[in-house]
Amino acid sequence: MPAKAKKKAVQKTKRGDAYQCGVCGYRIIIDEACGCAEEHVFVCCEKSMKKKA
Repeated sequence: MPAKAKKKAVQKTKRGDAYQCGVCGYRIIIDEACGCAEEHVFVCCEKSMKKKA
């Protein structure tokens, strides 16, 4: 019997979150939360940007 797959928690983008491109170093900071139910993926240099602290 297969184990139940755990549902991955969706991290919503919040005001003040920062994302940075691992290729060119471009950085964005969220200034307004959108309230969407899904996670946003920011893309730069054809790669997903990583969330920074």
